[in-house]
Amino acid sequence: MPAIKAPKVFTPGAGLTFKKSGGGGPGGEKIEHRVGVQAPARVVWQVLADLDAWPEWNPLYTKVEGKLAIGGTLVLTVQLPDEAPETIRPVVTDWTPDSLIHWKLSLAGGLVRSVRYLEIDELAEASCIFANGEIMGGLLGRYVAKRMGRKMYRGFAAMGEALKVRAEAQWRAESGNPTSAS
Repeated sequence: MPAIKAPKVFTPGAGLTFKKSGGGGPGGEKIEHRVGVQAPARVVWQVLADLDAWPEWNPLYTKVEGKLAIGGTLVLTVQLPDEAPETIRPVVTDWTPDSLIHWKLSLAGGLVRSVRYLEIDELAEASCIFANGEIMGGLLGRYVAKRMGRKMYRGFAAMGEALKVRAEAQWRAESGNPTSAS
């Protein structure tokens, strides 16, 4: 005779599991702009790492305070298209010369968390790709990404194109080599 199993008792949350995103990276909505730059990665890095000069060329971040240091806080004034300027205080999580800057930001009491990345991928000695994006997570991250995604993308594109112009002009002046603007 088969054994009789005890009836299952319902408990709130029983069997409820949350799946973690694979790969160990941050999960969430990704917004990204990429642009090819006809200048060496080191020249793009010179433009990117000079935070004090960002207000001269960067339409997305119109004011910058702070230094690149892991764990350091930056104070940035963000100007998204058709939005009022906003001051944010992200924490630098990583930076590697000629390669990348990453920072994280938590808003609305942690309901929105983001990882911002500025990355340079060298293609050849005098060309690279500049990737400029953000991964939005947290309980309200998807909502904010859906609501603000187009404006964020336009802001990232404006920054990427402005960085391209500045880096290529700097490379042209430094080397006399032609770039995509020549």
